[in-house]
Amino acid sequence: MKLSTAEEQLMQHLWRLEKAFMKDLLEAYPEPKPANTTIATLIKRMSNKGFVGYTLHGALREYHPLVKKKDYFSRQVNRLVKHFFNGSPSQFVSFFSKEANLTKEQLEDLKTIIDSEIKKK
Repeated sequence: MKLSTAEEQLMQHLWRLEKAFMKDLLEAYPEPKPANTTIATLIKRMSNKGFVGYTLHGALREYHPLVKKKDYFSRQVNRLVKHFFNGSPSQFVSFFSKEANLTKEQLEDLKTIIDSEIKKK
């Protein structure tokens, strides 16, 4: 399941904080901060989607991520590869390496990572 842009922004704060009360989430935003009701609506939607859980502390809820950032990112990259690159990781890497205006050093770093993964297999 995918998050909206606003939900992803809130989720980024929650992943960074690991646990947070509503006030903590609100403080994580730059000015102008969203309204409390906006954050509450986003959290409710994200909770319904299975991304956010909470622990009750009296009347207060302490929110925490139910989905790891790495897992979410991996699903989104796989979705991108499937829908825009015909399921071909090679097409994705080719596009990325050509269109991202990478420096020679960055390309060499990518080559090192790929070579390391090849050795593992």
